Amino acid sequence: MGTADRLVESTRELLWERGYTATSPRAIQERAGAGQGSMYHHFRGKPDLAAEAIRRTAAELRTAAEASLNGPGDAVERITAYLHRSRDVLKGCPIGRLAQDPGIVDDPVLREPLDTTFTWLRGRLAELLAEDVPAVDAGATAATIVATLQGGYVLARAAGSTEPFEQAVAGVLGLLSLATGKA
Repeated sequence: MGTADRLVESTRELLWERGYTATSPRAIQERAGAGQGSMYHHFRGKPDLAAEAIRRTAAELRTAAEASLNGPGDAVERITAYLHRSRDVLKGCPIGRLAQDPGIVDDPVLREPLDTTFTWLRGRLAELLAEDVPAVDAGATAATIVATLQGGYVLARAAGSTEPFEQAVAGVLGLLSLATGKA
């Protein structure tokens, strides 16, 4: 892996662990094993490097979500697979956590990949729901699923336990089952 990639990957890790505001260029350089000159050779500064790291994280999340959402089964089965996929619940969502960082949300360039990812996810879920679950408002239900998932992360982190996340997922899936008559 080249220096630029090491810098981006180190930034991705640090953003997830500490957030943007608490991540210094020095910490990025130390984790990447790169000098200050190398960082500024590849990136204009911390915002430029963070933007690339956030874009990569967002793309990775969309790819992982698509793997479940394009899988076998009807809409509810695919959404269930997505909600049950392996994730580090207590670390939180790497994109959702960034949405709580003022340094990210106050900067349109850094915020854009977050908004794009959440908009894409709501849209993708709404497509599935519109195909197979006509009894619900697909857009509103997709927004509820995303909000439940993100809220589940927050509750789990606050409790120091995955149980609140698992309950939130079970609750939203129970509501989907009721809407499809498969409860």
